[in-house]
Amino acid sequence: MPALNVLFLNPLAERHTQTITNMIPDTSVISCDLAHAPEYIENTDILVAWGFADIRRLYLAAPKLKWVHALSAGVENLVFPEIQQSNTILTNSRGIHGIPVSEHVFAFMLAFTRGFNLFIRQQQQHIWKRVEPQEIHEKTIGIVGLGSIGREIAKRAKGLGMHVLATKRTATTEIFVDKMYPAERMNEMLSQCDFVVVTLPLTEDTKGLFRLEQFSAMKRTAYFINIARGAVVCQPDLADALEQGLIQGAGLDVFEHEPLPAESPLWDMSNVIITPHVAALSPHYLDRAVKLFADNLLRYVNDREMFNVIDKVKGY
Repeated sequence: MPALNVLFLNPLAERHTQTITNMIPDTSVISCDLAHAPEYIENTDILVAWGFADIRRLYLAAPKLKWVHALSAGVENLVFPEIQQSNTILTNSRGIHGIPVSEHVFAFMLAFTRGFNLFIRQQQQHIWKRVEPQEIHEKTIGIVGLGSIGREIAKRAKGLGMHVLATKRTATTEIFVDKMYPAERMNEMLSQCDFVVVTLPLTEDTKGLFRLEQFSAMKRTAYFINIARGAVVCQPDLADALEQGLIQGAGLDVFEHEPLPAESPLWDMSNVIITPHVAALSPHYLDRAVKLFADNLLRYVNDREMFNVIDKVKGY
């Protein structure tokens, strides 16, 4: 195979370039932003971008392009008609997010059960007032969409003495899951959970999946946590569910519109913790992403089965 030209739409440190060239020495690696990418795209064989990047025009100007890789797990903006109808390979970085995202999920859970969502507000007002704390030990967590992130959450939940339920499109035997539910029985699972964590990809099937019906199926003492994609949830229905007391609280890292609009009622709810889409962030993120890409590049060059190939019709 001739030398490959790889274009990263993200800054790289020297160690990242070396990780790739140590694996495949003849590879040419260029990194730049989207604005300067047209300077290099004509000779690009492999494009590496974030799943939220709008690369459609760039893609149409790339006659040699054979493979697009997402630095993220989500590929929602990379699945457009032209790439769907082509032979271009599309892969993502699924598998590298489990550690930071699972830690973020448990930060939400522990903050709620120990009352930190209230204590922080009281501290700002110089109020000394106790709130009765709870434990997550022996509570039930429901993971909606058991993929690589869901498995990391399940593993940590088991370590903290929790009961673990999960939904998955295709049933599998999972060492850290007590009971698995098919997607069509999700509401049945929701009714048993003290914490519901959404880890689904955003597809046509999952868009707006959580509505008032799902929140009504949950315990009134349950907490809802979304670290997936904001559009999986009907946000006005979530706000209504919180205001009506259908659920006890929500930990939200993702929103349908980001940044979350200033007029959103979620900002001022004491039973809501908001983080600005940072659950997957880590100082080790790019190191892991580049290592995954380099491993996949070796497979590509040797014509071996690649990791994380996306079904471009399904979008995941």
